[in-house]
Amino acid sequence: MIKALIGGKAYHEKRAIRVTVWNEYIAEKVNPEVAAVYPNGIHCAIAEGLAPYGFYIHTAVLEQPEHGLTPEVLNHTDVLIWWGHHAHTQVSDEVVERVYHKVLGGMGLIVLHSGHFSKLFGKLMGTTCQLKWREAKERERLWVVNPAHPITAGLGEYIELQEEEMYGEFFDIPAPDELIFIGWFQGGEVFRSGCTFYRRQGKIFYFQPGHETHPTYYHKQIIRVIANAVHWAASPHGASPVFGNTAALEQV
Repeated sequence: MIKALIGGKAYHEKRAIRVTVWNEYIAEKVNPEVAAVYPNGIHCAIAEGLAPYGFYIHTAVLEQPEHGLTPEVLNHTDVLIWWGHHAHTQVSDEVVERVYHKVLGGMGLIVLHSGHFSKLFGKLMGTTCQLKWREAKERERLWVVNPAHPITAGLGEYIELQEEEMYGEFFDIPAPDELIFIGWFQGGEVFRSGCTFYRRQGKIFYFQPGHETHPTYYHKQIIRVIANAVHWAASPHGASPVFGNTAALEQV
């Protein structure tokens, strides 16, 4: 908690943003190639990368009871970071529904890489979220196409990755509310690699880089993007909307 003296009298209080990093944590345990890159799991690599930014960080994985996303955990989460790939169907519908309603209620959500196929992202998008892909360790250049957006703070014109899995258009998602990055791949494809969406009070950022056999989450600029996205997704929102039959404010 941070306290600041304002005008010699009042105090303004600001607590650290509470971040939960969720990961399947499957490939790291069964695939030696992945384990060599992320020996402690992708979730730990992301958490360690974000540590200098002053967030309060918690991690959760699929094998935990309720996948580590209990009501108590979600009630103490301002922004949820989601990485999934091999076990989308193993995530229970009950937990998906719980997280979905938390996002609508204002919890920020950052969906990474193949999390585009998660039940949660599909439910929030309402589309198939299909795309083209190719694993060939291609160079990727992530171009900033919205330099005024806070998610791009501290970056140059682009981010260069020496190897990544190719994701290509057409990406079957709704038109993003904001397009932040366009990725170009060595094989010639392009992709909407960084997109924001607003769902009721929740703010969602989809960020494409992060295949499990590449050291993407050790790249300082990639972590900077995720940290910027945490700040953006946790930023204040308005009052909860009221639905259903309601009394008139004025005499009818």
